[in-house]
Amino acid sequence: MENVTPELLEKAKSWLSDQYDEETRKQVQNLIDNDPNELTESFYRILEFGTGGLRGIMGVGTNRMNIYTVAMATQGLANYIKKMFADMKHPQVAIAYDCRNNSKEFAQITADVMTANGIKVFLFSALRPTPELSFAIRELKCQSGIVVTASHNPKEYNGYKVYWEDGGQVVSPHDKNIIAEVEKITDISMVKRKRNAKLIEMLDEKFDEIYLSNVMKLSLSPKLIKKHKNLAFVYTPIHGTGGQLMPTLFAKAGFKNFYPVEEQMVTDGNFPTVVSPNPEEPAAMNMAIEKAKAMKADVVLATDPDADRVGVAVRDDEGNFMLLNGNQTASILTYYILTRWEELGKLTGKEFIVKTIVTSDLISNIAQKFNVKTYDVLTGFKYIADKILHKPEETFVCGGEESYGFLVGDFVRDKDAIITCFMLAEATSWAAEQGKTLYQILKDIYKEFGVYKEKLVSLTKKGISGIKEIQEMMLELRKNPPKSLLGSRVIEIRDYKLGVSKDLTFGIETIINLPKSDVLQFFTEDGIKVSIRPSGTEPKIKFYFSMNEPLENLNELSGVEQEIKENLDELAKLFSEPKKEENTNDESLA
Repeated sequence: MENVTPELLEKAKSWLSDQYDEETRKQVQNLIDNDPNELTESFYRILEFGTGGLRGIMGVGTNRMNIYTVAMATQGLANYIKKMFADMKHPQVAIAYDCRNNSKEFAQITADVMTANGIKVFLFSALRPTPELSFAIRELKCQSGIVVTASHNPKEYNGYKVYWEDGGQVVSPHDKNIIAEVEKITDISMVKRKRNAKLIEMLDEKFDEIYLSNVMKLSLSPKLIKKHKNLAFVYTPIHGTGGQLMPTLFAKAGFKNFYPVEEQMVTDGNFPTVVSPNPEEPAAMNMAIEKAKAMKADVVLATDPDADRVGVAVRDDEGNFMLLNGNQTASILTYYILTRWEELGKLTGKEFIVKTIVTSDLISNIAQKFNVKTYDVLTGFKYIADKILHKPEETFVCGGEESYGFLVGDFVRDKDAIITCFMLAEATSWAAEQGKTLYQILKDIYKEFGVYKEKLVSLTKKGISGIKEIQEMMLELRKNPPKSLLGSRVIEIRDYKLGVSKDLTFGIETIINLPKSDVLQFFTEDGIKVSIRPSGTEPKIKFYFSMNEPLENLNELSGVEQEIKENLDELAKLFSEPKKEENTNDESLA
């Protein structure tokens, strides 16, 4: 067979044994007989269990998401849990799953393997949001947790995210240690799969009530919600898990005009109404925006399949809907929450917020106004959760990342679109009390702190040559960093791989107290910020560009925005070849 090595063919034929179900054997035999290219893709490697778990295309084979690769990963995780909690007769895990094809089946095989290993399982009876799984781990005093989801990836994908006893996704040293245990499971015969039903406890709507009651306790302006209960919201879960909880939450809160997009309330892992189930993509919001126009709604809210990311559209001064990006949503919420904390006398000087290093510094400046500390962490919400865990003497208020994730309060330890939508609705009530919209609140923020705008460029470099090209790009930037950007002198370089920040004005080096990561940042004297990082999950290199300008008069906003936009476009050309860009997301206000 052309392009199929003897070793790969032997590996594929091992899946024809009676250890595998009949349908799997049929599919493998079909690949052997008819599709050498797909056979190679399916078996050329073992699907990598990374620092966050599994993620891959569904199908048969060692390099695909299926009940066997999931079972083997679970056995490795079970071994690690038993090793870490050897003094417990039955360590406990919580398991949830989303709307994707095969998610329920993968969750069930995960429960089978866990209970076969003597581990008690709290299993959600139907699909539920990822943040509710994070909440369940701490609420039920579990040692670990798993959610079966590929988040906002295309429909062909599924995934398996692992959490630890603090409710956050696993970080060092557990991530590497779990990987080591998973890699020891080299054959399905090493997996215990006989379910022990006595060790399974189902979680249903009663548990939802516990979670939602905690969400409601975050409210800072319940009287304003009551006063402005007739504000209108259109919501879409994009066929995912948010539809299980969001209507109930808005009803409990007292909002009278909550309009779900019915076509997208249908649970469907094929996501038939969108090209991509990702609220970061404008097209994913189209149906909701059209409904909002028809219903004369004030705000549009959208959550991704596992309800940890939120997309938002608000009305501008002409009454047209405009999309907010993740930085803008996080800035509005941080401003609202800290304003109310101050008004309610809740600020004591021991509060903090957290953001990732590629997220807008506008958020830090807002926090500084209220004398609230900001911690910067590496990209990935697990690092925000880890910061909450390791600052017990301080009070976490909120935190977020530019990729549409935000969290309020600490009873969940992952980004939570359920909480975020609720707090956005409350912030809308607060704005209405001032005779304003969320857009006008954003303009007030820009007037006080300056106009901040960002641009993200992702370059895809496929294959082994692509990986090498990305490595060479990072090497060249380290060897020959820019001395100026758009005529503005570079005054600081942060190299997170070396863990060093260089002050180029005074020649001083300081240690960056974060885990090592292949990220570079350049800062100029005029406030330009460029962050460059290879993606950890895709063959991409990402460039994050940020600029800001003061705003003397709100009437000058559009002009200032246009000027920044043009500068960001020029900046992007310095670092990338536009003709090769696969995805350019211009995160502009207008």
